[in-house]
Amino acid sequence: MYSRRDFGKIAAAALPLSTGLVPSVFGAKVNSKVQGVLLGAQSYSYRDLSLDDAIKGMVSAGAGACELFAGHVEFPALGHAAAIPPRPAGARGPADPAAVAAARAAQQKQRDELRDWRLKVDLSHFRNIRKQFDTAGIQLVGYNYSFNAAMTDDEIERGFEFAKALGVNTLTASTTLPVAKKVAPFAEKHKILVAMHGHSNLKDPNEFAKPESFAAALEMSKMYRINLDIGHFTAAGYDPVEYLQQHHEKIVILHLKDRKKDQGDNTIWGEGDTNIKGVLQLLKKNKWPIAALVEYEYKGAGTSPEEVKKCMEFAKKALEA
Repeated sequence: MYSRRDFGKIAAAALPLSTGLVPSVFGAKVNSKVQGVLLGAQSYSYRDLSLDDAIKGMVSAGAGACELFAGHVEFPALGHAAAIPPRPAGARGPADPAAVAAARAAQQKQRDELRDWRLKVDLSHFRNIRKQFDTAGIQLVGYNYSFNAAMTDDEIERGFEFAKALGVNTLTASTTLPVAKKVAPFAEKHKILVAMHGHSNLKDPNEFAKPESFAAALEMSKMYRINLDIGHFTAAGYDPVEYLQQHHEKIVILHLKDRKKDQGDNTIWGEGDTNIKGVLQLLKKNKWPIAALVEYEYKGAGTSPEEVKKCMEFAKKALEA
């Protein structure tokens, strides 16, 4: 399955989202604040589903807060199809030079089409998405729009316009320090927070993995914040409980997952080395206004809605202990 970071999307003209969520079924607000801690889900957890089905999964899991993954709403998914379709069984990619060249050309074409869609899509597309979440009773706490070096200034600008149309004050981004420096003036202009999402790549000094990289970004703009992924942070060799204690004022969203130390795998919650319970208990004790969101990435035995529900139950039990 493709990763969120590497996902490449085709783009074309926007289509209106469906209004298939029925108010009589979804109208009530989903309350997922447990012991004062706001729990929810990153919609990437439901990357194999359409946005409609992802929202149904969140309601079923009792996830009342969501950080929206751009892949769910940009072309080609537009809310109607899986954010990231599964790879065909046994697919390994082309081997001969001609096929490789053709694949690269197709990828570039898709990238150009995505840029074109982003620049032309009417902002009502995003306002309609917000209505879907409001109808479902789910609070949008951020939009995951990962800035990269291939983005033009206009494409960067549009990300902030999308956030405003969605009614959120935070963009989250898997990006690099050089790109973050380029984005800073746009964040200042639009007065929208940008929270840097960390991974576990310690080899590239431009990646967000070490505490020093987050510190460098915070120096770039008063609008910059941290989207701490406690699983990746653990895999990189750091203690998320200690870091949260020291830097909670700059952390706006936590991604909850379990990973083994030393670049270890994602695991079923409770089988890795990530101190999920310690993080949640710290939020509970100090009443910090930080959303704690499930990001389902391990290979579970059930469907994505079933696995997210298990993660939500784990988090609730950790808070009630």
